[in-house]
Amino acid sequence: MDCPFCQSHDTKVTDSRFVPETNQIRRRRECNVCVERFTTYEIVELDMPWVIKRDGARASFDQQKLKAGLLRAVQKRPVSMDQIDVAISHILRQIRGLGEKEIESQKVGEFVMHELRELDDVAYVRFASVYHRFQDVDAFVHEVQGLLSTKNKPLVKK
Repeated sequence: MDCPFCQSHDTKVTDSRFVPETNQIRRRRECNVCVERFTTYEIVELDMPWVIKRDGARASFDQQKLKAGLLRAVQKRPVSMDQIDVAISHILRQIRGLGEKEIESQKVGEFVMHELRELDDVAYVRFASVYHRFQDVDAFVHEVQGLLSTKNKPLVKK
């Protein structure tokens, strides 16, 4: 590992820890030349299944697209980047756990909706409105009522 400060190749690992929420290995490193310390994160790359779109087209799984969709849903909501990273980790673990070479995009959407439902109600409804392609207000209201009924909340606050 090259030192980001002096670009020396002579660095050593001073501490390693596994971060289970994100399936990463965190390593504290120190440069033997300039004595600066820095942290690196390592992720195991596994083959992800191909995604079968609604129109039947196949595309490689794109984790950046997944993250972008989550970020759009939680925009201006009180959800931290750490929470997003944990949600992505959960979704990836579920997808890999299927052990399939191909997965339908609807299944990926269901995993995303489940994570958003746990994170933030507004983000969940935002994503659901795009995912389910709501055509009218009734479909939107139906989804909100379903969300509220599972959380035992009234539709209108008094």
